[in-house]
Amino acid sequence: MLNLLKKMLPDVNERELKKCYKIADQIENLEPEISTLSDEELTGKTEEFRKRLAEGETLDDLLPEAYAVVREAAKRVLGMRHFYVQLVGGIVLHQGNIAEMKTGEGKTLVSTLPAYLNALSGDGVHVVTVNDYLARRDREWMGQVFEFLGMKVGLNLPGMEPEEKREAYQADITFGTNNEFGFDYLRDNMVLYPEQIVQRKLNYALIDEVDSILIDEARTPLIISGQANKATDLYYAADKLVRRLKPEEDYTVDIKTKSVSLTEQGVDKAESFLGIDNLFDAKNITANHHIQQALKAHVIMKRDQDYVVNEDGVVIVDDFTGRLMHGRRYSDGLHQAIEAKEGIQVQKESMTLATITLQNYFRMYDKLCGMTGTAKTEEEEFRKIYGMNVVQIPTHKPMVRKDHSDQLYKTEEAKFRAVVEEIVNRHATGQPILVGTVSIEKSEKLSRMLKKRGIPHQVLNAKNHAREAEIIAQAGQRGAVTIATNMAGRGTDIVLGEGVDELGGLHVIGTERHESRRIDNQLRGRAGRQGDPGSSQFYLSFEDELMRRFGSERIQGMMDSLGMDEDTPIEGKMFSRAVANAQKRVEGNNFDARRWVLQYDDVLNQQREIIYKQRRQVLTGEGLKEIVLDMGKMLIERVVEAHTPEDDIPEDWDLGPVVELANSSFLKEGEVDEEDLEGLERDEMVDFLFEKLKDHYERREKEIGSERLEEFAKVVILRTVDRKWMDHIDAMDQLRQGIHLRAYGQTDPLREYQFEGYEMFQEMIREIQEEVVRYVMKSELDEGEEIEREEVATNQTASSGGSPHSGEEKPKRQPIRRTEKVGRNEPCPCGSGKKYKHCCGRAAQTG
Repeated sequence: MLNLLKKMLPDVNERELKKCYKIADQIENLEPEISTLSDEELTGKTEEFRKRLAEGETLDDLLPEAYAVVREAAKRVLGMRHFYVQLVGGIVLHQGNIAEMKTGEGKTLVSTLPAYLNALSGDGVHVVTVNDYLARRDREWMGQVFEFLGMKVGLNLPGMEPEEKREAYQADITFGTNNEFGFDYLRDNMVLYPEQIVQRKLNYALIDEVDSILIDEARTPLIISGQANKATDLYYAADKLVRRLKPEEDYTVDIKTKSVSLTEQGVDKAESFLGIDNLFDAKNITANHHIQQALKAHVIMKRDQDYVVNEDGVVIVDDFTGRLMHGRRYSDGLHQAIEAKEGIQVQKESMTLATITLQNYFRMYDKLCGMTGTAKTEEEEFRKIYGMNVVQIPTHKPMVRKDHSDQLYKTEEAKFRAVVEEIVNRHATGQPILVGTVSIEKSEKLSRMLKKRGIPHQVLNAKNHAREAEIIAQAGQRGAVTIATNMAGRGTDIVLGEGVDELGGLHVIGTERHESRRIDNQLRGRAGRQGDPGSSQFYLSFEDELMRRFGSERIQGMMDSLGMDEDTPIEGKMFSRAVANAQKRVEGNNFDARRWVLQYDDVLNQQREIIYKQRRQVLTGEGLKEIVLDMGKMLIERVVEAHTPEDDIPEDWDLGPVVELANSSFLKEGEVDEEDLEGLERDEMVDFLFEKLKDHYERREKEIGSERLEEFAKVVILRTVDRKWMDHIDAMDQLRQGIHLRAYGQTDPLREYQFEGYEMFQEMIREIQEEVVRYVMKSELDEGEEIEREEVATNQTASSGGSPHSGEEKPKRQPIRRTEKVGRNEPCPCGSGKKYKHCCGRAAQTG
């Protein structure tokens, strides 16, 4: 019945291939015509294609002819002609999908087709490899085809100067590693001048070994960290100053918005204390910030209410549960300010300046595609997360490799003895052997056993990519024995030596099953390339990780009851099926874990996109005046809303804090008073104060000069945004680490993370607005004084994988705590589109 259904319903893969075959046939039909062109005419096709694109044709329209041109160029330059199935692979890649092609089927040559076609748009193509060696090799090798056709080819490597990188990215096609492309994106969003940006738009990425990069390394965060430019002595100085200030006389407090502002007299005292002329001068932004946080620490934050002091130092009290939150810290220097207030050692921290996962980086490209020998087992993940289908491309020649059944032994020692015997026997015939191990430790153990038997061999454990490629390339020679970790040597073909065909080709031995079938298939795929003979077999034991985790007890019990000794293996289809099912379960668990992590990552990713987009807008100087005025308007709206409740009659409104904020944040002292606001509706009040703000800004433009004021605004915004964002990243990290505990309170941790992350982000935006408006509107700039942009941190380092602070005992940072409740009728911050009371608000009440 199942076979009948299969015949009636054509395979999805076959359907996709049939569509590609029609296009491949068109390419084949063009070969006689294209092959008659002179070199000059062939090269001239690139300009012709670009012209046709400009006149309205699409890349799809150009595909058959463009692919025929690349095929002819490769014949002339490299002496290599694309096979029919390679044309099919190239079509799949252009469509933004994954071409699964067996090892040795020439994936590198396939990549020239879609890379050339998509580069015709002029927006750039990134060819992504797993290591620098392959990036350099492919640029030098396949780059010849592109250059012959009049295209510029770039190479992006770590350690290059920004000018070299910019030149590489300006090329039509740029080769590089996944990590370096990601780090360049992060660095571009930390620069202080537009001309320091190296990347162009993220147009089209073609990823080699796509499963390795988008699955195996997907959750690996790329992290740029550095030492925050915060001198701890400034915390003590600010603390000393604040102790001398008097309430109302030197500062005013707004309990409703939890903000504190210096009065004119307070500013004078601060300037006198610090020995500076102008607290609002650009060079005093850091000092001003420390004073604000010291004020908040003394006036807003209450000991034994917001925090306690014990042997662990300053410990935050959760304002909802009243519990101590050990290991958590307030962000943006507030925790350090409280430490100074309480006479405790102020901690200086290494900071994460920027971070992104490879998953989220590559999802930003307009079009993404990839190649690998093994992707079908992860097809669901590729489709759901990246929107890419996996199309299995037939081999150029029939596959004749023999895959023998697995052999299962009682102990690891017995298994390795059997492996060594197999190697000795096959080596005696001269047949080359490749042995895959799961770890360096196991590869060295096997190496010691082979030395005792006098078998010459090479050990490869992925420490040197150039040497790795050389060893792997020689692994098919007569008599060669190569021990390698399973992933070593990807991207390099094993070519069989003379006479090896008659010996059975390359024999691959797997010494353990990996938890992913894909990794096992990669190892097997080393043998039997392009119709070559070859064979493979896996050796397992009950002591292997996978067997320990999944149901080996029943089979082991059966072996014991039959009285089988440890050197006698079990093999058979039933046993192989059990192993495959165990692997499927692990793969499913791993996919669920990656998808769950991605849901958390998406929260920070959306915030990152907002911040980076606005930062880029500021950097390029688009509408800076409007940006500052908009921030001012939102600041005015917030403070007016806080002190003019809809439930109160206007006569009961407390307008003092509104006036205080206006005078201390963006107007001259005494410029407005309560009488100016009395009798006005809320909207009228906002409009009145906003007009005052605009007038004051325009006065400053006349005094300072509009260009100079804009440059100052740019410096202030960049510095404020960078510092706040840096703190926010750490705060979100800490929130995420503890959020799973919310499940004990019958709440959904992901929803809580979305909710609190949203609130923290809004709080950060509010703080940015308030700080920027105050500095831009109140700072005094001396004539001729140079306005310098400076980075918020020093000693920047890039790293991938894990925390950048590993090995350092540093206190954790604390998310910004909730300071404002979401209104019942406001849109729910979880993004559902419902009102808060009908969504998370209801959950909060019932939970």
